[in-house]
Order: sequence, then C-alpha cells, then structure tokens
Amino acid sequence: IYHCISRVVDRRFVFAQRECEAFRMFMRMYENFSGCRVLSYCLMSNHFHLLLEVPPMADGGLSDEELLTRLAGLYSEAFVTEVAAELTEARSQVAAGVAEESVVVARIHARFTYRMHDLSEFMKGLLIRFTRWFNRTHKRTGTLWEERFKSVIVESGVAARTMAAYIDLNPVRAGMVKDPADYRWSSYGEAIGGGKK
Repeated sequence: IYHCISRVVDRRFVFAQRECEAFRMFMRMYENFSGCRVLSYCLMSNHFHLLLEVPPMADGGLSDEELLTRLAGLYSEAFVTEVAAELTEARSQVAAGVAEESVVVARIHARFTYRMHDLSEFMKGLLIRFTRWFNRTHKRTGTLWEERFKSVIVESGVAARTMAAYIDLNPVRAGMVKDPADYRWSSYGEAIGGGKK
C-alpha cells in the first residue's frame, strides 16, 4: 500500500469540477486496467492524494479472458476486439503445432501486463492521460505536474486506516468543508454520496 501525492506546476489551482470528474474517470480506468486498487483518494485544488494498493500479479499471470476484461477498462471496444482476434490466431497456431504458447501468446500478454500491478506504471499512465486531456481541453502545452509523484509505503491495518482518514480529512483541514462527507472529490465523499466504491 502506498500513499501517493502529486502537485500541479506552480501550485496553480486547476482542479475545478470538470477536471475532478475527468481525473476520477481516468483514475478508475487505470484501476480497472492495472489490477491496483485505490483505497482512498482526495482531489484538492492544486494537488491530489491516493492511497493505492498494488497487489502482486497472480501466479500464472492472467487468462486471455482476464486480459481482455482489463483492456476493456482502458481501451476502446474496437481495440479490445483486435487483441482478442490476435489471441485467437495465436492460440490456433499453438493448437496446430506451428508456434509455442510461451512465444506467441506470451508476447501478446507481455505488451500489456508489464503495466499492471506496478505503482510507477499506474501513476505514469494516470498522470499522462490526465495531462493530455487537460492540455487539449485548455488549449495549452507542456508539463502539468511540478515533479515526479511522491510515494510512501504504508503498512496495512491501523497505519492504512489512519492514512485513509488523513487523506479524507484534507478538505476539512484546508477549511473547504466542515464535514468530509460534504466534499465530493474524495473517497469518503464519493461513498457517502452513493458512489460505487
């Protein structure tokens, strides 16, 4: 479990409602794709906090179906269909004895799985995707983040629960709300507001 933080360059206030919605959407997409779990989060005006669980890849990796399900969390239906066709062709080559599974099928899986169950890949993908969206939306170029994200390992149990509370109480400490349930852009506010997570 990691507590991750990243700040906007020059500490500019860029997280308005539209930006928070987009960031949360990208965060959930990367969560579905990567196998990592966002345990707690809070989007502030110029920075964000994530409490991210990064479990190891399952022994034996992913089945073709699991891979395609994960890809559907991040890519278009057309792209996932192409990968499914590639896997079907590779499996038929293996069945015909033309190719070895460890070569053709493993290569297809490896193109995507290296980005799964990995803290740096999760954060890199999320920040790049959001930056591209933000720059396109606001007709700007260049970096959006002050520097590389910061992360600290958090032990599970009491330490993780304490960190989750710290993250959810950010808007209260900043004087934005009196009750964390009133802040829409946090895991606590999302849960109280009827969100899925």
